[in-house]
Amino acid sequence: MAENGLARREKVLTLESLNPSVKKVEYAVRGPIVTRALELEKELQQGAKKPFTEVIRANIGDAQAMGQKPITFLRQVSALCMFPDLLKDPNFPEDAKEKARRLLAACGGHSIGAYSVSPGIELIRQDVAHFIERRDGGIPSRAENIFLSTGASDAIVTILKLLVSGEGRSRTGVMIPIPQYPLYSAALAELNAVQINYYLDEDKCWALDIGELRRALKDARQHCQPRALCIINPGNPTGQVQSRQHIEDVIRFAWEEQLFLLADEVYQDNVYAEGSQFHSFKKVLFEMGPKYSGSVELASFHSISKGFMGECGFRGGYMEVINMDPLVQQQLSKLISVRLCPPVTGQVLLDVVVNQPQPGDPSYQQFCQEKQAVLSSLAQKAQLTEETFNRAPGIRCNPVQGAMYAFPRVHLPPQAVQEAQALGQAPDMFFCLKLLEETGICVVPGSGFGQKEGTFHFRMTILPPLEKLKVVLQKMSQFHAKFTQEYSQLQLLGNSQKTAEKQGQ
Repeated sequence: MAENGLARREKVLTLESLNPSVKKVEYAVRGPIVTRALELEKELQQGAKKPFTEVIRANIGDAQAMGQKPITFLRQVSALCMFPDLLKDPNFPEDAKEKARRLLAACGGHSIGAYSVSPGIELIRQDVAHFIERRDGGIPSRAENIFLSTGASDAIVTILKLLVSGEGRSRTGVMIPIPQYPLYSAALAELNAVQINYYLDEDKCWALDIGELRRALKDARQHCQPRALCIINPGNPTGQVQSRQHIEDVIRFAWEEQLFLLADEVYQDNVYAEGSQFHSFKKVLFEMGPKYSGSVELASFHSISKGFMGECGFRGGYMEVINMDPLVQQQLSKLISVRLCPPVTGQVLLDVVVNQPQPGDPSYQQFCQEKQAVLSSLAQKAQLTEETFNRAPGIRCNPVQGAMYAFPRVHLPPQAVQEAQALGQAPDMFFCLKLLEETGICVVPGSGFGQKEGTFHFRMTILPPLEKLKVVLQKMSQFHAKFTQEYSQLQLLGNSQKTAEKQGQ
């Protein structure tokens, strides 16, 4: 056909011709409920009347968006590297200037506007290796095994790309925890790999269970080739901190079953509960002796987006690979070179995170005070969240031992579940959408992270300022009580009508 005398041309890329793996990708943290939250924000700006005055986005771990102030020293060094003329400014402390000069000297043309080598600036990778050695009690770390990345997510996806191969029953399977951070399910869908779910034990504070790992592995071997096991510690969305014993059990399991380990450790600074402690997989692996430390393949990940830093927008992170086949490591280097290099601004800020002010430095006292203030506040908010939810009938919340989220379990009346299903929605999505429309509070339904059949949850961050968090928790508890009462009354009304109809017969 012609239109205005021009031949009509069909589009090359349509939903039908789109890569089918892309269509399978879902990422609940920025899914439809967040889209609706953005719409509500615009409606409020345009003067629309709502039962609330602001949208509170408690859906994502974006600390500074929720009001957390940047750590002064991190930003001072970043500013000096970004605009070196500030090195002449007497208002900047000398230790920040010294770090900035050192970092600029390691950059091409003494400028962070230049590309770096693909694995990241050599000096910064050396500093990361020294940080890991200090963290792990002197266990050696080598810069050539460190790869800087655009946040931890980029590095995780890169390792998954190396692992995925095969078709049919030989297709790669990757074991991930349920509940999980949706990066994993999204990446596996995009790569057309098989997602192997293993369930964390909610009744034991979301602990790992080796029996459950064995069950999941045995079932998966009927239809795919399991090759990797992912652990998120501290947990996202569940907030648990795995014990050393559980980590040892996982390492033995990976050794016995020939599995590559991925240790997502981006919340390693975020441990709050008394008696809980972060143990890096690498440290435990090496302390278990050469039988394991010389053979178990491990990639561990860290980021500047979480912890006390909360520098999400800088997109900085790293991975360390252990016991990787040297030929495979060459392929890894090739793969990351395609993207040239991670953002140098993120690399610079990462260096300051792993190479912090020391006693006697001009910035040491202020840095420690700011760091401790952030972590103490998070610990206080973690306890408040758990206690408030557990006082609310129909809500049960495990201790938030670490990370920056709560993942409460909620009771939903049968009538609400039926209405959600009639609308084609997951029941907890239905609940969270109602919560958003009536209170302006945006949280993520548990179905976006995975959960046991018949259970319902939501994930919310503990990042809002304390006074605002108190209000949020109170509003959420009140909304759940109102929601439960309304749908329970509907259920009673429906039952009464059925009884009357039977009696009329």
